[in-house]
Amino acid sequence: MSASTSVGDRAESAPWHVLSGVAERAQRYLSSLRERRVAPTLDALAALRALDVPLQDSPLSSEAVIEELDRLASPATIAIAGPRYFGYVNSGALPGALAVHWLSSAWEQHGAFQASSPGSTYLEGIALRWTKELLGLPPESAGGFVTGTTVAHMTSLAAARQSLLGRVGWNADADGLFGAPAITVIVSAETHSTLFKALGVMGFGRSRVITVPVDTQGRMRADAMPKISGPTVICLQAGNVNTGSFDPFDEIIHRVRQCDAPTWVHIDGAFGLWARVAPARAPLARGVELADSWATDAHKWLNSPYDCGMAIVRDREALRQSMALSAAYLPTDQYNPCDYTPEGSRRPRGVDVWGTLRVLGRSGLANLVERHCQLAKRFADAFEAAGFPVLNDVVLNQVLVSFGGAERTRKVVAAVQDDGTCWCGPTVWQGQTAMRVSVICWATTEADVDRSIEAILRIARS
Repeated sequence: MSASTSVGDRAESAPWHVLSGVAERAQRYLSSLRERRVAPTLDALAALRALDVPLQDSPLSSEAVIEELDRLASPATIAIAGPRYFGYVNSGALPGALAVHWLSSAWEQHGAFQASSPGSTYLEGIALRWTKELLGLPPESAGGFVTGTTVAHMTSLAAARQSLLGRVGWNADADGLFGAPAITVIVSAETHSTLFKALGVMGFGRSRVITVPVDTQGRMRADAMPKISGPTVICLQAGNVNTGSFDPFDEIIHRVRQCDAPTWVHIDGAFGLWARVAPARAPLARGVELADSWATDAHKWLNSPYDCGMAIVRDREALRQSMALSAAYLPTDQYNPCDYTPEGSRRPRGVDVWGTLRVLGRSGLANLVERHCQLAKRFADAFEAAGFPVLNDVVLNQVLVSFGGAERTRKVVAAVQDDGTCWCGPTVWQGQTAMRVSVICWATTEADVDRSIEAILRIARS
């Protein structure tokens, strides 16, 4: 029997049997992460070369492909889903959320239109409503699920552009940007790089911005806000990526609303926006609901599977006008997610958010956020007690610690990553080189933090 015939016979008799084996392999992998090195070994990385072969002529069985993938690629992963990965504000997916993700992926729904994904579209609508309620955002706001905060910035800025130019008599959707009135963009001195990328893609320019200085914790200084004239986008931050600090939304937005010019306030809340769900942390984000648009991630503090971000916009019509997709063969008499997101072909990511929120509930999510903030403080207290200065006020889940000069700190970070007990990344903040610790995974316990502290201090002292 030929290889192609055997594969065809197997696929016809039990086409989905391979998924059972994948589930077993995935459980073994995830269960191993509590004790496994966080970073892969050099041998595991070298073994990846065995995958780089000429594409064969004949089909292979799905089982053979999965065996090869698991054997060679699984050991070469970073244990982001594990409890001691503290880099890049990356979380691991909750078990229930991952299970929802698997099932909804099996549905293979085209999430652009209600007609092609009725159940998924309905669930995305519920997830968006729950999110707005949890974050205390205007209930009339529209929104969509995108790949992450970068695209959520782009989506929100497209709506801002549509609204601001429309208010001065220019139709950006019809006439583009050539000859359009200029839009001023105001950012802080510590605006995240993804916002600049979005500004470039949307035609605002990465460098054509007015930069407002920040205070000693990275918060935009309200007293340094420039005078606003003409159409203006003001970009504020809920959760500085280094310090976890929040811009003073109440004061800045109140000042903005007093001017006569057309304005739009956008919030980068990739992870910090979720502080709103924890009573002890919610005051940090007071006034954030006064903005016009918000960008956040579900795959950060919500611990939803990658990838999933959200763009939420107060002006529903501005968002729809900037994103709507139309053609004679497309349904227009229903709510279609593609009218509120950039993609025409999209995975219904909001189903993952529905599953995550359904698993956690309000109190579960609040406890998750508060626990991570307390674990971050546990890191900070241990570093300070050992004589290593913590550079930021630990108000959220971010910790910056210095081990001396820039070169020594970089060496400690590299050694921590090589040790494998945990993984933390380097940063430079306000001229100081530091190690950044971001606590955001559901699986992290006090024991994981203490084990990581022991390894970091052992390395730093040596």
